[in-house]
Order: sequence, then structure tokens, then C-alpha cells
Amino acid sequence: MTRLEWTDPAVTDLENIHDCLARDSPEYANALIARLIQSVERLKPFPKSGRHVPEAPSTTVGELVVAGYRVIYRMRKEQVQILSVVHSARNPAGMQPEPWDAA
Repeated sequence: MTRLEWTDPAVTDLENIHDCLARDSPEYANALIARLIQSVERLKPFPKSGRHVPEAPSTTVGELVVAGYRVIYRMRKEQVQILSVVHSARNPAGMQPEPWDAA
């Protein structure tokens, strides 16, 4: 089974998403973060179950789209690194650094 690793930038992304949403609804913020984390768990048995990130130059960079957010990850041998969690309206190629270069 594949091991998951949440990078520091991805954890920070979750914290920022939670903090922003919790201003209006702490319950919704908690539920969304739980849903994002739970969705990533499917990568343990099926690391290739997401889709390739079209903006990324490498085919080892994938993503899951969950509730309007893109969970961007890198597949490595027996490991999946969660790189970033961004709103689907954002273009990750315009971020500095780009999520696939940050970890």
C-alpha cells in the first residue's frame, strides 16, 4: 500500500482554507477539511486514481478535485506527496512557486 505524506505547504493550505471558511461557518469548515483529507485516503490503495494536472510538466503530478478544490500530489515509488490544496478557480501554474516545484 502506498504511503501518504502531507507536505508543509499542503498542511498550510488546509489551515488557510479552514480559517477562511470558519469565519462564516465553523461547522462547514470542519466538514470540508475532513472531506478533503478523507478523499486523499483513496490514493493509498489507488495512487493513480486522480488525473494528470494539465499545467504540470511532469506526468507524476496528479490531482483530485473535491468540493471545488484541487488536491495536487506527486506520485513517487510507494509514496504519494500531497503538494497543495487550491481552489479550482485558481491557476496553479501562476502560483509562485508552482505547487509541483515547492516540495
